[in-house]
Amino acid sequence: MGFSVYVTRPLPEGGLRLLEESSDIDSLEVNPDDRPLGRGEILRAVKGRDGILTILHDRIDEEVMAAGKRLRVISNYAAGLDNIDLEAAARRGVVVTNTPDILTDATADFTWALILGIARRVVEGERFTREMKYLHWGPSLLLGAAVAGKRLGIVGAGRIGTAVGLRALGFRMEVGYTSRQANQRLESEVGARRLELADLLEQSDFVTLHVPLTPETRGLIGEKEFGWMKSTAFLINTARGPVVVEGALSRALREGRLAGAALDVYEREPEIHPDLIRRENVILTPHAGSATEEARLAMATMACENLLKALLK
Repeated sequence: MGFSVYVTRPLPEGGLRLLEESSDIDSLEVNPDDRPLGRGEILRAVKGRDGILTILHDRIDEEVMAAGKRLRVISNYAAGLDNIDLEAAARRGVVVTNTPDILTDATADFTWALILGIARRVVEGERFTREMKYLHWGPSLLLGAAVAGKRLGIVGAGRIGTAVGLRALGFRMEVGYTSRQANQRLESEVGARRLELADLLEQSDFVTLHVPLTPETRGLIGEKEFGWMKSTAFLINTARGPVVVEGALSRALREGRLAGAALDVYEREPEIHPDLIRRENVILTPHAGSATEEARLAMATMACENLLKALLK
């Protein structure tokens, strides 16, 4: 008898081929709608399943696992695992997998798009031009901040943070980073310095966040931390939204204690603090850090491979 699998969201074309062609899967059902499932829908969908393939907004906790009494594997289509109760999974003997490293380059590239975009007011300028406000060139039109030669602060020097730091070499930037351990590659190839968070925030012109969401990193950048930053500095977040206290970010921007921010993730995603939506010196994107065709297809392939391997183990 084969396995029964549920996929909570349609994946990129070709991403499910491994599951569709597997002789070990008797039943494969995919949410046909490109939308997050509601709580009740997830509880119903998991019943009678041996494995589920989830996305980062699916909250998989003790209640969901209890509803899926046969559940053996949760394959998360994401680099992180903060949407899954790992302790409950361990108690129940449920294997949990994710898709690390696949999205490293895509997210690092996107981080740099946000750094350049917020520094040089690209989104603001595009809107200005599209609204037919560009009537003539002037010396003070949409002045932004230089990037080359500035100081880049990387909070969390894992795979993505390292990839972001290596790209800074082309901009001749001084690089600082925070990490539990020394990052030899950043130090040898970029001349990066390992710093305490307070020192990094005080010194950096651009602060980019690349930590996982854990109890220790939730609210990591709040009122006190914004007080340490330069008034000319920019904050970039392509990690997880709850790492930043959006109310404190809003106040820092409103009071001129920060030059700008570029956010791809949000504290109560997809809800966004209304004051951030109104501000011209904030770039807001829809959790698109890994949104390349190549990365998303590779993530789907890895998630399916993980699911099959764990089921057959």
